[in-house]
Amino acid sequence: MKVAVIDGQGGGIGKILVEKLKKELPNNTKVIALGTNSAATVAMLKTGADEGATGENAIVVNSTKVDIIVGPIGIILANSMMGELTPKMAEAISASSAIKILVPLNKCGLEIAGVTSDALPQNIDDAVQKAKHYCTGR
Repeated sequence: MKVAVIDGQGGGIGKILVEKLKKELPNNTKVIALGTNSAATVAMLKTGADEGATGENAIVVNSTKVDIIVGPIGIILANSMMGELTPKMAEAISASSAIKILVPLNKCGLEIAGVTSDALPQNIDDAVQKAKHYCTGR
């Protein structure tokens, strides 16, 4: 199994996701860090991602090569993350046949009913458990 973690800006959410996924997923699962910028990619690599790549082409190409994509909900919104997430990236992620596990956030001009800012840690844990379920069947 290959799991892509996609994040932008400073990579804070991606960093937490990579760290938790590496602890929870089977050792043979490859976790790939895909950052919209180098700071995000480096942050995710520092917490244990197996590989990393940066930018539009890396995200577009790798979205077709992974089984699961995990990241904040903004990764499917064109021009989100202060404009870092290009329309081409959002389209590639959305159109990918990979299972998408998205962490809901009230950012990027998007308000999700029922989501509060204090729910972020629980939402990240839930995303990790969903990825674990797809990788292990439990």
